[in-house]
Amino acid sequence: MLVKGRIIRVSGPLVVASNMSGVQMYEMVKVGEEGLVGEVTRIHGDTAYIQVYESTSGLRPGEPVEGTGSPLSVELGPGLLGSIYDGIQRPLPRIADEIGKRNPARSIFIERGISVHALPRDKKWHFAPLERLKPNDKVEGGDILGLVQETGLMQHRVLVPPNIRGTLKWLAPEGDYTILDPIAEVDMGGGDVRQVFLAHRWPVRIPRPYSLKFEPAEPLITGMRIIDLLFPMAKGGTGMIPGGFGTGKTVTLHNLAQWSSANVIIYIGCGERGNEMTEVLERFPHYMDPWSGHPLMERTILIANTSNMPVAAREASIYVGITMAEYYRDMGYDVLIVADSTSRWAEALRELAGRLEEMPAEEGYPSYLASRLAEFYERAGKVRALGSPERLGSVTVIGAVSPPGGDFTEPVTTHTKRFTKVFWALDTALAYSRHYPAINWITSYSAYYESVADWWHKNVDPGWLKERETIMDILIRENQLREIVRLVGTEGLSEHDKLVLEAARLIREGLLKQNAFDPIDTFSTPQKQAAMMRMFVEFYNAASEAVKRNVTVSKIKESLGRLYTDMMRARYTVPNEKVDEIEKLAKKVVEVISKLEGGEQ
Repeated sequence: MLVKGRIIRVSGPLVVASNMSGVQMYEMVKVGEEGLVGEVTRIHGDTAYIQVYESTSGLRPGEPVEGTGSPLSVELGPGLLGSIYDGIQRPLPRIADEIGKRNPARSIFIERGISVHALPRDKKWHFAPLERLKPNDKVEGGDILGLVQETGLMQHRVLVPPNIRGTLKWLAPEGDYTILDPIAEVDMGGGDVRQVFLAHRWPVRIPRPYSLKFEPAEPLITGMRIIDLLFPMAKGGTGMIPGGFGTGKTVTLHNLAQWSSANVIIYIGCGERGNEMTEVLERFPHYMDPWSGHPLMERTILIANTSNMPVAAREASIYVGITMAEYYRDMGYDVLIVADSTSRWAEALRELAGRLEEMPAEEGYPSYLASRLAEFYERAGKVRALGSPERLGSVTVIGAVSPPGGDFTEPVTTHTKRFTKVFWALDTALAYSRHYPAINWITSYSAYYESVADWWHKNVDPGWLKERETIMDILIRENQLREIVRLVGTEGLSEHDKLVLEAARLIREGLLKQNAFDPIDTFSTPQKQAAMMRMFVEFYNAASEAVKRNVTVSKIKESLGRLYTDMMRARYTVPNEKVDEIEKLAKKVVEVISKLEGGEQ
């Protein structure tokens, strides 16, 4: 029997209701005469504290509150890809259509209490069952029953829900079905027969189960050289992008979503400004997937929950997004989830905790901020999915952090740093000097570079790890020399130290700098990245030998002439398919330097 109570107090997004005996924690409830969506977050006796995911203005004591008997859940099935949802999986385009039908002179805002299914009920999908499955076969959660072509790019693998196990009584023949049509029946034993559909529901706060978790070892190729070469992300890894205002977080996240070598992209606009989210909604439908040539939206899900939307839904949005990500992971796909930004999500937690009159911790955030961040990031990983046939999938989580004033010591940044293994620190000074991406190579780090080295060695460049270490050594040494240069100038340095400064300048301008709006420079294949890195390392090694022969750095630059400029410009003059031109350029550079004769010291 569903619980029915009454509102006794309204405080912003928080509603307190009485006579709620029997309601459960995190149960979804309908609040008020309009049936606003809410979730129980605290129970005290027969009093329930409910966070409402819509505007509560106008709610008054005495209005009804009705339980639904189930927790906040998402619908998982064909039709997710290409969709645009709000923070609680309401499809925004279909809501706009529904409001338009009710009132042609409609407001531009979502009306309260509107209820639209996350997945279309009337659309038919062509279902092809697996031939190996027959009646009386044993099936369990995670088994693939059949296939649906969800988009032109993605094949949807219809799974047995994780909580079903038994004997297959019946499997639908190949044909067209809606998500309301049963496609299988499973006998659970004891007379319990469950129907299986193309879609099922799953609670957002409960991680979907898997068979085994692995250490991430394959890089997520992003096409951004400073990331892939120096601070790589692994499929199934966790990362963060902290940066102050104007440092390029949004452009970096757009590039990650557009170019990354993941099968599925889930972009969560979590509390960001409306104009930034509008840019995503306008641009993404026109992007083409660089890996397949199909529209990018054929493998993308957008969750738009801007700063002017209800704050409670912002808190739920990242759970909605990562539950969808786990669903496609269970099919055997690599999923990238981008959250922009977790700082706004943490601010939602802070506001809700204040309404609940909880004791604040540092800077007003609730004491459980760290544990909530851990719960989110620990759902990333590379796993062996449940069921058969055997398949591997991954969820990679990248969260943007917006520390006030670029202060990396504030709570959200410091706690997120504890639970992520990649730290791409955006630097205000680099951004102001027009060096993009403005990732600081001194303060950033990746804990995956050694684990992905084997992939680079086997597939791209056997010397990748050694070359990366050389590049990092040059950049670190340059950083150390800067203070000396400020005091005594470059004339007081040894020739080798002058070479370090020159090599570092070449690396910064010719390798790490990247123009997101240049058709050639915006994306670099692993082969082009490795060739460019090898070119600068070979230049440095050859020049170091020349310096040992008493050749000055100025003479090296003078002898190279145009070749020196060509090295710096190769990033946007040499297309990805002409990597051999970079190799030829490197060979010429080494030949010129090796012929130089030095004078007496």
